[in-house]
Amino acid sequence: MLLAQARTETVLTLRNGEQLLLTLIIPLGLLVALTLATVLPVPEPRVASAAARVFALAVISSAFTGQAIALGFDRRYGVLKRLAATALPRWLLVAGRITAGFAVVVVQMAVLGVTALLLGWSPTAAGLAWAALLVVLGTLAFGALGVLLGGALRAEVVLALANIVWFLLLLVGGVALSPDSMPSGVGAVVSLLPSAALVEGLEAALVRGTGPGLGPVAVKVSWGAVAGIAATRTTKLS
Repeated sequence: MLLAQARTETVLTLRNGEQLLLTLIIPLGLLVALTLATVLPVPEPRVASAAARVFALAVISSAFTGQAIALGFDRRYGVLKRLAATALPRWLLVAGRITAGFAVVVVQMAVLGVTALLLGWSPTAAGLAWAALLVVLGTLAFGALGVLLGGALRAEVVLALANIVWFLLLLVGGVALSPDSMPSGVGAVVSLLPSAALVEGLEAALVRGTGPGLGPVAVKVSWGAVAGIAATRTTKLS
């Protein structure tokens, strides 16, 4: 039952043109652009630094933005209410959606990773292991935030807010620009965002081949725990 539910959610996501644009096509284009367009300020080695940023953006796109929008419209059209009325237990509905989210992230990482390799990326085994752990933590944290947003507000509001937050995280959330390049006060605040923590951790793993340190991990776990608790109290079926 779990596999069937997860497979359905995954296929629906991958068949959705708008979701595919957000979760795969835009990150893929950014990876190529950040690597090849030398006018853009990206630390050396460019392909590794670009991969860290784009991998983080891909996680945000699917786990947060895509999850929130899909959940919001599922609630609007009564999908969750109908599924909850079937023999499927509620925990399985949630587990199926989470499993589908991880499946989409795996597809993203595979496509982006192969593209980065073709562009000259040469990661270390230790770096890849750390990156895999960070992607899992990032998916859980942003997935919880996506459920929190998509489970509490109207679908139209979710659609607008999810896309606005996506752009804000890309531009000033530590993805395109590192907190170190911002004014000290602003950078200190941005470094506490899960997006900046994910990028910082992935840069350590993919650029230097080292562990992320306690700070980025603690930020992601904290955001995920708080969002998860809040989502369980605010998520509505309709």
